Amino acid sequence: MASVMIVEDEDNQRLLYVRELGDEGYDVIEAAGGRDAIDIIRSGKKPDVVVLDISMPDMDGIETLGKILSQDNSIPVILNTAYSTYKDNFMTWSADAYVVKSGDLTELKTKIKDVLEQRAGG
Repeated sequence: MASVMIVEDEDNQRLLYVRELGDEGYDVIEAAGGRDAIDIIRSGKKPDVVVLDISMPDMDGIETLGKILSQDNSIPVILNTAYSTYKDNFMTWSADAYVVKSGDLTELKTKIKDVLEQRAGG
């Protein structure tokens, strides 16, 4: 079972992701912010993919992305944000995918599956 880390500061949004992705069969790791995510990864719990919000109060997703990749650049990261304008920011280009938040999680679920398949070589 693949593990997905959800990095999302909004409690209700994070709960929705945890429930939906758990129903898809993923082992979901919750992080309430960037610092939390970094601490989890530093503790040795390496997710198979990270779904990362960009707009967070403690550490924004772009800074978090850089710190995750400096810890372990083999962890795929999907940026998940309400703002499509970040897609033009070259700092986000090191992410494996970019998804604009929606109430329908179909696109996010598809990107997670695609990224995991790419990393598995298939």
